Amino acid sequence: MRVALVSYRSKPHCGGQGIYIRHLSRELVAQGHEVEVLSGQPYPELDPGVRLTKVPSLDLYREPDPFRVPKPREFRDRIDVEEFAVMCAAGFPEPKTFSSRVARILRERAGDFDIVHDNQVLGYGMLDIEQFLPLITTLHHPITFDRRIDISSVRNPWRKFTLSRWYGFLRMQGRVARSARLIMTPSETSKRDISTDFGVDPARMRTILLGVDEGFRPPTAPRVPGRILAMASADAPLKGIATLLEAFAKLRTERDVELLLVTKPKPGGRTEKLIDKLSIGDSVRFVHGISDAELVALMGSAEIACVPSFYEGFSLPTAELMACGTPLVVSRAGAIPEVVGADGECADLVTPGDVGELEAALAALLDDPERRQRYGLAGRRRVEELFSWQAVATKVAASYQEVVDAWHAEGPMPRMGRKGRRAPRWSSRA
Repeated sequence: MRVALVSYRSKPHCGGQGIYIRHLSRELVAQGHEVEVLSGQPYPELDPGVRLTKVPSLDLYREPDPFRVPKPREFRDRIDVEEFAVMCAAGFPEPKTFSSRVARILRERAGDFDIVHDNQVLGYGMLDIEQFLPLITTLHHPITFDRRIDISSVRNPWRKFTLSRWYGFLRMQGRVARSARLIMTPSETSKRDISTDFGVDPARMRTILLGVDEGFRPPTAPRVPGRILAMASADAPLKGIATLLEAFAKLRTERDVELLLVTKPKPGGRTEKLIDKLSIGDSVRFVHGISDAELVALMGSAEIACVPSFYEGFSLPTAELMACGTPLVVSRAGAIPEVVGADGECADLVTPGDVGELEAALAALLDDPERRQRYGLAGRRRVEELFSWQAVATKVAASYQEVVDAWHAEGPMPRMGRKGRRAPRWSSRA
């Protein structure tokens, strides 16, 4: 099958979208499919045999100059103007503007593909694509959870207003999700929450677990005593890093421990400010820009890893840490219990946001080498049994065929009107 896999941004080493794109595309090609990734910046790292078509944006959020003002010569068309205007009005334009760009490209190349796979773009352009090519959607989790947690974490009324503006794209994503023929999602938790927050019929959703790359393996070198590791977007309240830092600060008063955060913090952001406030800068280290092999070695070097998130639609880093045999303390939040198993066989589960409970769980696990070993072995075993990219690709390809057959038999899906009602069926025909 000839697949166009589209993603508005595909950061290679952190964030689930770029990782999903890379490993799924590789396994689809290994099974005989042709895959072309169409992505905005940051572009993905792809394996041999997978083609990349770059769909450049103005890249308004790039490092080291996010929210930049482009030079006049950078503007190519009205989509670029819209992208800049929405950013200036405190909105987040990328899903919508990328979908418009990629719809334009795919309309001209409709004969090159059998199906388009939308990796959580959910922009209005996806509704256009459905009219001339079969379309399937992956929705990792509804960003409504990020919005609720971000807005509840600030007190400044103006900041609350700008955050509400930033998340304005969710109205569009909900409408597009309700128009999707089939949505693939990585957990039953995400399936439930997509149905609740976006109003999608559960019958049009398919749960397909994510995989873990075979390179994630238990270490051969000894683990570093007292090392705790966490992988997260450090300045996103959803990830619970503030809770971990406060728990670590209490833990450090009694123990010789260090904390490694695999992330690139915002200079002067809330994480750096909290580290300074807690006076733990000498024991906290940020790690970023490392290779896959270095990441595996780092995961395998920790005595304990922590996933303190308030919500996850799957949490691929959790599964990768389990593959490395690293014992875990994780939040009882979102799909994390689905990943580690709710029976406590390979992780301790704690209440999200509870500093005291997290500190106690970390301390108890540090003091119990036998349990750490048992958790590590059980986590590795669970990954081998459940989380395979090869199995993911097989199930995704079967879903592709289902959508292609339905599209050719029934025609494109009718559009969803702006108030959530179906448009007349005749208007959706190409």
